[in-house]
Amino acid sequence: MMMNHDERIATMIFGKVYPLYLAKVEKKGRTKDELNEVIRWLTGLTEEQVQTHIANGSTFADFFESANLHPNASLITGVICGYRVEEISNPLTQKVRYLDKLVDELAKGRKMEKILRSDAPNT
Repeated sequence: MMMNHDERIATMIFGKVYPLYLAKVEKKGRTKDELNEVIRWLTGLTEEQVQTHIANGSTFADFFESANLHPNASLITGVICGYRVEEISNPLTQKVRYLDKLVDELAKGRKMEKILRSDAPNT
């Protein structure tokens, strides 16, 4: 049986995607620390928790299950992988695409305060 797009994303292993994120940002002159800062901002997880997820082979479903999404995450907009992130109806898929979008912005050289939506008013 073929898994649908959302099921495939849910069962992807975070620790297998992380090195791809890292390679993408390092190729553009950004650092592992910056990548980890973006991940921590979005998920509310500590560095140790992120590393534990990588070591344990957590799926994206497990990874985001333990996350406490940043209140400004909904300010992440735009197109990633052909999908407009603010219009994705599956909550987990949307969270993964938020992360993809942040990694993309980091790789494109966007300023960290813009990526982390820190100039947005707190609501």
